[in-house]
Amino acid sequence: MAGNPASGYAAAQDLHDASLPIFNLEKVELRFAISSDLVAAQVANNVLVLALSTGRVLRIDLDSPSDIDDIDLPKKSSEIGVIRRMFLDPSASHLIITTTLGENYYLHTQSRQPKALSRLKGVVIESISWNPSQPTASTREILVGAADGNVYEVYIEPSTEFYRREEKYLKGVYKTSEGTVTGVWTDLVPGRPDFRRVLVATQNKLLHFVGRIGRHGSEGSGSIFSKLFETEAPTVHEISRGSGATPSMLSVSPDQQDVAFPDIAGSERAFAWLSSQGVFHGKLLLALESADLGNKVYAASRLLPRSLIPPSQSAGGRNKTTQEPIHSMILTQWHVLCLVEGRVVAINREDDTVVYDQVVLEPSQSAVGLVADPKKNTFWLFTKQEIFEIVVNDESRDIWKIMLRSRQFEAASQYAKTPAQKDAVATASGDYLVSKNQYMEAAAVYGRSSKPFEQVALTFIDQGEQDALRKYLLTKLSTFKKTSVMQRVMLTSWLMEIFMAKLNSLDDTITTKAELAEGMNTADTKDQLSAIRREYQDFVTKYKADLNRKATYETISSHGREEELLFFAKVINDYNYVLAYWVQRENWPETLAILQKQTDPEVFYRYSSVLMAHVGGEFVDIMMRQANLNPRKLIPALLNYNKITSVPINQNQAVRYLLFCINQHHSTDAAVHNTLLSMYASHPSNDESALLFYLETQSQAHEQNYDADFALRLCIQHKRVRSCVHIYSAMSQYASAVDLALKYDDVELAAIVADRPDSDAALRKKLWLKVAKKVIAQSTGIKTAIEFLKRCELLRIEDLIPFFPDFVVIDDFKEEICDALEEYSRHIDSLKREMDESARTATHVKSDIKALDQRYAIVEPGERCYICRLPLLSRQFFVFPCQHAFHSDCLGRRVVGQAGVGKSRRIRELQVEVGKGIVAGARRERAVRELDALVASACVLCGDMAVKQIDEPFVLPSDDRGEWAL
Repeated sequence: MAGNPASGYAAAQDLHDASLPIFNLEKVELRFAISSDLVAAQVANNVLVLALSTGRVLRIDLDSPSDIDDIDLPKKSSEIGVIRRMFLDPSASHLIITTTLGENYYLHTQSRQPKALSRLKGVVIESISWNPSQPTASTREILVGAADGNVYEVYIEPSTEFYRREEKYLKGVYKTSEGTVTGVWTDLVPGRPDFRRVLVATQNKLLHFVGRIGRHGSEGSGSIFSKLFETEAPTVHEISRGSGATPSMLSVSPDQQDVAFPDIAGSERAFAWLSSQGVFHGKLLLALESADLGNKVYAASRLLPRSLIPPSQSAGGRNKTTQEPIHSMILTQWHVLCLVEGRVVAINREDDTVVYDQVVLEPSQSAVGLVADPKKNTFWLFTKQEIFEIVVNDESRDIWKIMLRSRQFEAASQYAKTPAQKDAVATASGDYLVSKNQYMEAAAVYGRSSKPFEQVALTFIDQGEQDALRKYLLTKLSTFKKTSVMQRVMLTSWLMEIFMAKLNSLDDTITTKAELAEGMNTADTKDQLSAIRREYQDFVTKYKADLNRKATYETISSHGREEELLFFAKVINDYNYVLAYWVQRENWPETLAILQKQTDPEVFYRYSSVLMAHVGGEFVDIMMRQANLNPRKLIPALLNYNKITSVPINQNQAVRYLLFCINQHHSTDAAVHNTLLSMYASHPSNDESALLFYLETQSQAHEQNYDADFALRLCIQHKRVRSCVHIYSAMSQYASAVDLALKYDDVELAAIVADRPDSDAALRKKLWLKVAKKVIAQSTGIKTAIEFLKRCELLRIEDLIPFFPDFVVIDDFKEEICDALEEYSRHIDSLKREMDESARTATHVKSDIKALDQRYAIVEPGERCYICRLPLLSRQFFVFPCQHAFHSDCLGRRVVGQAGVGKSRRIRELQVEVGKGIVAGARRERAVRELDALVASACVLCGDMAVKQIDEPFVLPSDDRGEWAL
């Protein structure tokens, strides 16, 4: 952790440099003066609590060092004694203070007023085991170790009520026969919520309890540990009694910070018990089976004797002959920190090596002790006047070496950080496995090492371990980057050869029913064959980009492995090879299965002929699902199929595909339509309904995507009469259509065609005359022929008479002749009436023309011009039948303004000629008549000229808009 010096606290920086020592002791400078000596100190969750000899307690939040709580005990030191020890829970929520006179106080993190623990009065507290769930509102159930050998269970809950005790209950749950309880620890048993593990330490014994706890109706209503201590016998680790009193304590490692390898470190904490013999340490193993858990913990633990700690030196530089005991001890993640004779010594727990030995205190100084923050993994040394932080820098940097020396290769690999470290671990691990003949395991390890490739490969080849060689090559291949093209190609080619040899060897074993050298039977060999084949497939799928296509084909082919060859071709998407393979063997289901996955049109074009010939229906189904095919390129295959097949037209797969292209893809390619038409026309069946339906569909869609001349030749060649007639009709060659229908005696069809040119009566009559000639020639009775020909209203009896034979008796169609004569008579009468009506109309017109000469208009004396509003009689004027009157010049200007450019120009020219006398005599009269005709052709207010001006506004821009205001 790091502080802010300006805020009142300065500490070491958290450095992680490999060049720095693992541990470094740095003095902490407080920016405020401490008036008296320190007597106790605790750190938890980045909260520092200092106890002074005056009874003051300072609580400092290291995240905010300027925020300091200065707390005094309720009574003076002379009454309750000096603060002897303090106990702070890991969350820094609960603080218990004990004095030299047996007074105990409780202080909550949100309070500045310590409360006396009346039930614990007189109990000299030596150790506390906090609740493993780390509650913050109350302590819940905690265990207190006392100097008299008792272990108490207490439940402390802060209260604001004056008369209420802080302890909900206090109960002695265990008593040792060894005197002071120097340490207590409690933790949970994973998977067993009602189980607890408890460690109790004394001067000479370490007791391990594990068992079920009791439960009561409500929390805090009674002891839960009584049942455990009453029913369970402890597992004891005992040492011989020392000659004198030596420090004893129990320490547990802090919480693990960012555990990188939970499978190695797990959540198992380390413990250490300080005794007269040294430090007994190990792992607090976790196991669901708790019956023998204590013995397992002790069996896996070992003693760090006092003799391993380097002796102190005298003032003369010589080693002291007598060694003082360890004064204080705490645990880090991997080391034991000891305070010995004013020195801080760090010893690695894994190999007992001393990694740090630093003199801190002068002979005259005395230490309060070592303290660890279990939450933040910070470590502290307190003296009566000074505070030191033991800064940890990359504590696990050398753990991989220790694991490697102890041949814990997996753990060493996990803790190795740099590539060089990991390589050293892998090489050593591989060498060790080879020495134990564990070649497969060695291959995986060697693949991650930098041991010379040829050396490793020759080792496996010399030992005949092809399987190990294969595994080594695969592992090595995975380590090469994509840019190492040559190496990857060489390894994949070698691996391909090894795979083929292995598969052939297993096949030979199964074929000969032989026993393998390893004692495997044929069934086991089959299982191994399947496993190797799957491994081969995974290899090809993963490294297909690195396999040289040509070399791989040659390798697999040389070993005769068809299945593997096809798999390789599929993986690299070489479907041409796969298709050619199955087509050559006429395995059509496999061919179609491969073809269904293809999207390349060229594949379909290449194999269309053979597939249409053998599996036309299925092939067409697949093609109909492809949207990128060009039907024109499939026409040769479709024609070949049509040539060799003899199925009905509605089952013809070529016709089916062409219709799909036309109807679904709306193909307008003439080649497609002509091909379909040729298949319809050339089909051996006499039924031409399908062909005719196609032609009619084209006509109804007002399309003709086929070549009409080509279609006509085909239909004539194959005698598709109705289709020919339809084509002639589509080409508007009705005469040829009728002639063809009559040629094949299809009078009804000829009659239908003859009715089609309904807009051309002359052509229609001509066509019907051809039909009439054929009908009369074929008819056995004149009556029947006459009835048939009545379908056309254009035919007259006189048109038909030339077609009758000379010997026909007139009595056979006398009625028809009489009807015709009567019709002519009615027509003559109608014409006569029309002539009479025309004569009367001409007479009326002549009368109207004579009346025009006598027409006049009355002009009143005060009438005004409708344009200038001046008296009309003042000068020459015009009066129209509508009674509108205008001055001739006013009317001329209005007409010029509203008429077109040409008419306006002509009016101005005539006005100049007449007004200035340029012309005279007859020419002037013609000019006047022309001018009058142009100017006075119609009234400008109600004639055509007024209608043309309907889009002009009533109010012009030059008018006064105020005149229109309401």
